[in-house]
Amino acid sequence: MTTSARESLQDQLDRITQNTRALVQPERLAISEKATADLFNTGIEDRILKAGTQAPAFTLEDALTHKPVNSADLLALGPLVINFFRGRWDPYCITELEAWRDLQPELRRRNSLFVAISPQTTRQNNFTLQQHGLLYPLLSDPGAAIAEKFGIAYTIPPEHRRYFQSILINIPFNNAGLSYHNATEASWRLPLPAVFVIDRTNTIAFAEAHADFRVRPEPADVLAALDQLN
Repeated sequence: MTTSARESLQDQLDRITQNTRALVQPERLAISEKATADLFNTGIEDRILKAGTQAPAFTLEDALTHKPVNSADLLALGPLVINFFRGRWDPYCITELEAWRDLQPELRRRNSLFVAISPQTTRQNNFTLQQHGLLYPLLSDPGAAIAEKFGIAYTIPPEHRRYFQSILINIPFNNAGLSYHNATEASWRLPLPAVFVIDRTNTIAFAEAHADFRVRPEPADVLAALDQLN
């Protein structure tokens, strides 16, 4: 199937939003909406690394092999698409990861590689990999340290931590194997969902991220950016 024949990723994500609004109590939705607005108001979107700048180098642990993966080694093989995602607990992230799983033939035709990076532990990344049949590396970024270098990391503020606790999402455990009681500030760090395309000179050719977790870069736009490199 060609990419034009596929349902857009945003259409799929909008369906999740519609279902959530139908099922979740208005007061819980209001907390989530405020958290999104507060994050946007920090100006984080202005700090995202832009196209034309050099990409930060990284070496991160692979979920499948438990071996370090180096960005320079990846770029030696071809252009690199990097997807930053929040975690396996986020249905928007899972939908996005599965969309990219299905697009692996399109990436191979463009001689490009794809990796997904999250702050969750290698164990949690491995669960994600196995449960969703992902065909590309999932790399663990403790404390969202590499996400910070790309300008997309933030720390969940205390009032919003209580919201995640109330809906039984244990981000410190997912990110660092910690409980709420011994959680560190680093274990409450997340990236904005983001996609970067890095060319073989380590220059960012495409960059998109949003404070609103319900909005994601459209794969067709990413593939078009790759086409410009060929």
